Amino acid sequence: MHQQQTDCYRLLHGTVEGAPGLAIDRYGPLLLVQTWRDPLPDDTAARLLEQVQSALSELGASAPERVVCNHRPRDAPTTWPPDPEPVWGMEQGLRFDVRPRHRGRDPLLFLDLRAGRRWVRAASKDRSVLNLFAYSCGVGIAAAAGGATEVWNVDFAASALDVGRANAAANDLPGMQFIEEDVFPVVRQLAGLPMNDRRGGQKRRHTRFSARRFDLVVVDPPRWATSAFGTVDLVRDYPSLLKPALLATADGGSLLLTNNVASVDRGAWQDICLRASRKAGRPIKTWDWLDPDADFPSPDDRPPLKMAVATVAR
Repeated sequence: MHQQQTDCYRLLHGTVEGAPGLAIDRYGPLLLVQTWRDPLPDDTAARLLEQVQSALSELGASAPERVVCNHRPRDAPTTWPPDPEPVWGMEQGLRFDVRPRHRGRDPLLFLDLRAGRRWVRAASKDRSVLNLFAYSCGVGIAAAAGGATEVWNVDFAASALDVGRANAAANDLPGMQFIEEDVFPVVRQLAGLPMNDRRGGQKRRHTRFSARRFDLVVVDPPRWATSAFGTVDLVRDYPSLLKPALLATADGGSLLLTNNVASVDRGAWQDICLRASRKAGRPIKTWDWLDPDADFPSPDDRPPLKMAVATVAR
């Protein structure tokens, strides 16, 4: 990782390494310990930091300087105040704001998606890129660094896009677009699909876009979300996202598709996507799996995060 100019990586993947409900990540100058079941005893965090510092110094590598513990029991609100200033980490020579505490619950940079960002960076030269569910725009930053002709980052969360703008500035990547909109009206308009602007007798406001296609489309949705324009449901209704994304992809273009629900079988998800592509009249010609890097081990070859590169037929 350090040879690749990366100092953001997982050190303990508790779900498969004997510590369910615990994850330990290095994010640049800090060690982030996340717990979902029971919080750590008071003295454990400091001992963990000492062990990590000792191990990395023996390797001749830089080490985190401080530790942060985020206890995240299911459905409980966060109780910590946001960090006021960015904390910068590195991935493949790119700088990302990785502050451990902000307005949301999840880290600002999802480490298991690193392999996807690496692929996007390698595949983006001279291509237009549509980054849906952009969050803090890590994929968009990778695309711009890879030489994309244009990058659209679409997300409804203004605070996440603000982080994306800061990331772009930190890497001297001007010209990216940050679209603060619900994904559904944006991608449906780009796909040339009809939009129902009224619901319950009230007009729903959204920005107008003309139909067009992108060379590379990234679909990295959350597990479940609902809005005035539609519902994201990765278990029961992936095709509702995939159809407009396919229609917004150029002939011979590529999609990076993800599904982060561990209970969804990889083969079954692939079959759903292939059937949906044929039904949409945009058949997928090739399908290649991307596995998370080795710091996210999966002994049964069934990683919770499923990533695939799909190519649309010409």
